[in-house]
Amino acid sequence: MNRVFFIMVLIGVPLSVIGNLLHWSQVLMFAVFCLTIIALAAYMGRATESLAVVAGPRIGGLLNATFGNAVELIISIFALKAGLIGVVLASLTGSVLGNLLLVGGLSFFIGGLKFKRQEFNVYDARHNSGLLIFAVIVAFVIPEVFSQGMNNQKTMVLSVGVSITLILLYLAALLFKLVTHRGVYQHKSEQTEEPEEPEWSKGRAILVLLLATVAVAYVAESLVHTIETVALRFGWSELFIGVIIVAIVGNAAEHASAIIMAVKNKMGVAVEIAIGSTLQVAMFVAPVLVLISLLFEEQMPLVFTWPELIAMVTAVFVTVAISNDGDTNWFEGAVLLGAYIIMGIGFYLI
Repeated sequence: MNRVFFIMVLIGVPLSVIGNLLHWSQVLMFAVFCLTIIALAAYMGRATESLAVVAGPRIGGLLNATFGNAVELIISIFALKAGLIGVVLASLTGSVLGNLLLVGGLSFFIGGLKFKRQEFNVYDARHNSGLLIFAVIVAFVIPEVFSQGMNNQKTMVLSVGVSITLILLYLAALLFKLVTHRGVYQHKSEQTEEPEEPEWSKGRAILVLLLATVAVAYVAESLVHTIETVALRFGWSELFIGVIIVAIVGNAAEHASAIIMAVKNKMGVAVEIAIGSTLQVAMFVAPVLVLISLLFEEQMPLVFTWPELIAMVTAVFVTVAISNDGDTNWFEGAVLLGAYIIMGIGFYLI
């Protein structure tokens, strides 16, 4: 798989530059940009994992928190700059749905086909459940409800207040898991884990991360400029492109990692990728984008549409109900996948 991603980068990056210079078909370039970003994201993921192993669990956790959703953050910043507020909010929705239902569902389903039962840390599951309910149901629904009687200025003030609260609580959650209560709530499988060896040296990992980030920034900016053309060509709404296409492209490497971990019976890692990444999006990426939008002409309030909100709230409730016991199987994965398919059809038809 790594060789495939290497070939995709080797071909995709030059094609992205040449296609821009020669003004190739935007529909063709949309496909090239998406595949190139997926491959670059895989390299960013490998570099971050190597640095996390070298730096130790505490700093490693912060690195994963910072770079785990870097690709999506970069794409969203350029989309904000282009005024595509709806696409950004939809991609955030898509990340929540994709991580909880698609990634979680595939991990549970494929891992469950190989193992009858797969266990993970029930304390982490319950801790994450509380944060999910707060981040999505409280912090996302409240601005929508209260903004009904507000003008745009007051809505932005509310959004900024909620965003700052989310970021502070996310940092507190990292402090809780990585410092004050590190190792307090250990699962029996975690006590016997062997120390990991980094894939790359510290210097090489930093170099790869920097180069991949620069390349992603260039390709992501180009991708944003093709979205409107692709939407008109295929009759897709910006909501569908954001929820399904952009979200999957931005998180593809993480999706693959979670499934691989599930097949290796490392379900704790798979669940942490799926739910941990969702928490990053809801409590860090979304509020940071709200604050960054203050620098642009068109600002982004933390206000989603009702279909987006209902879909996210439903995904949280289904995930919490299935994962709260610290035990899973292939049928529970099928339930999560079924929920994702139903929502995907709904967003396609809107």
